[in-house]
Amino acid sequence: MTGFPYRLASDETAPPRIGVVVLQVDETIEQDLRRLLPPDAVRLHITRIASGAELTPETIARMADDLDGAVRLLPDTGFDVIAYACTSGTTLIGAGRVTAKVRGARDTAHVTEPLSAALSALGHIGARSVGIVSPYIPSVAEPIRAAFQQAGLEVPMSISFGEKIEARVARIDPYSVFEAGREATRRGDIDCLFLSCTNLRTLDVIPALEAETGLPVLSSNQVLAWHAARLAGAKVSADAPGRLFTDDGETRKLPSIATDQAP
Repeated sequence: MTGFPYRLASDETAPPRIGVVVLQVDETIEQDLRRLLPPDAVRLHITRIASGAELTPETIARMADDLDGAVRLLPDTGFDVIAYACTSGTTLIGAGRVTAKVRGARDTAHVTEPLSAALSALGHIGARSVGIVSPYIPSVAEPIRAAFQQAGLEVPMSISFGEKIEARVARIDPYSVFEAGREATRRGDIDCLFLSCTNLRTLDVIPALEAETGLPVLSSNQVLAWHAARLAGAKVSADAPGRLFTDDGETRKLPSIATDQAP
């Protein structure tokens, strides 16, 4: 064998580094994040966390114990942002506890998750009354509604498919999501719609729902990518769907339950 000299490249001009903790059973968010965060804008690193085939308060509680280990499987190189990609998990574990566990496992400038990202996005567009569409069973759906209300938002309408099997959540037809979103706008006096769950296929529904209802539409994966990019100072894809990426309104702050908020 013949040795050969080499040089180490500098990271000074490299794109921001974003790590994401994805549920073992999630089949949707990785593809969505790669659509929303172009490879020339961020270095995206994914790790998986063990999660049950059913999404219940009990399986979510067990995830809290595994979060540190999942984060430690990310490269030990320092991150601009690490995101925990579970809306219901954050709600039941607690955003503060998620942040503490992530920071205890890896060096990162910021931590985010879909709940805090959603609150930041809702503040950005100035929403005060939100309708929620989710796939969850009641014991998982209601804490999300309560978390929004605790943050000072009105939630007059919440619609759920009542599904707890994650493999089925990933296969809920986007048209069903569209119909549920339209129904939520008909039955509730709302100024924004939130499609909750990182495993739910929502990206292609957002433009159609916004056109149909005239309201801004947010989803877990959309707001997580938006918030992570904002915290990292990175750009999103030019075709990222939704008024969230095109509205230039001044950010209005809402009460926060997270330790990291975008500047």
